[in-house]
Amino acid sequence: MKRLATGFAIVVAASVLFQLPAWSASDSAVKIPAPAMDEQSHGAQLETAIFAGGCFWGVQGVFQHVKGVTNAVSGYAGGKARTANYPTVSMGMTGHAESVSVTYDPQKVSYGQLLQVFFSVAHDPTELNKQGPDYGTQYRSALFPQNQEQEKIAKAYIAQLNAGHYFTAPLATKIEDNAHFYPAEKYHQNFLNDNPNYPYIVINDIPKVQQLKSSFPAFWRADPVLVKG
Repeated sequence: MKRLATGFAIVVAASVLFQLPAWSASDSAVKIPAPAMDEQSHGAQLETAIFAGGCFWGVQGVFQHVKGVTNAVSGYAGGKARTANYPTVSMGMTGHAESVSVTYDPQKVSYGQLLQVFFSVAHDPTELNKQGPDYGTQYRSALFPQNQEQEKIAKAYIAQLNAGHYFTAPLATKIEDNAHFYPAEKYHQNFLNDNPNYPYIVINDIPKVQQLKSSFPAFWRADPVLVKG
């Protein structure tokens, strides 16, 4: 477990965290090509994509710095509404994965480009039911396509990356059908932005944002788009 939460309070054993290996984006980021298949233009209408890649703090923080993203909300996907809360999901038996719902302008960034960021810097897609120091099915690598086009693109890109052997192991990312998303508690939103010196964030997530800036300068936005309210 990365941290324990009771109501609004979050407790982390910082001394223990600092003794863990530094699972950072600089260790796991892999230079990968853009997807050979990408979505067709649908005009000016905003679209939504749901990503699960370990702790939602870091995944949200990365996508908040991507040009064309208009919102990135931490939450839960893969389970039932009644279990979509942090204490229950943390038990690892709900079917939920910590996820991020990304709203984006396809005129500025495509679903395929978001996938490229997701697989390259937002997490390590070769890890099964874990991500860095966090273990459990709630930290699995998964995609929840919102339509048939996203599903087709995601499947093709996973096949492309596996065929190209860009990673040291096959991708563990699963494409799942239960795409209903439930926003997480308020204290989880904008966590990376609001707590840049938090030990877990410093070790595991700030490097991901730095890697986004260096690896994808064309996608980079310095001012993150934050969840309001």
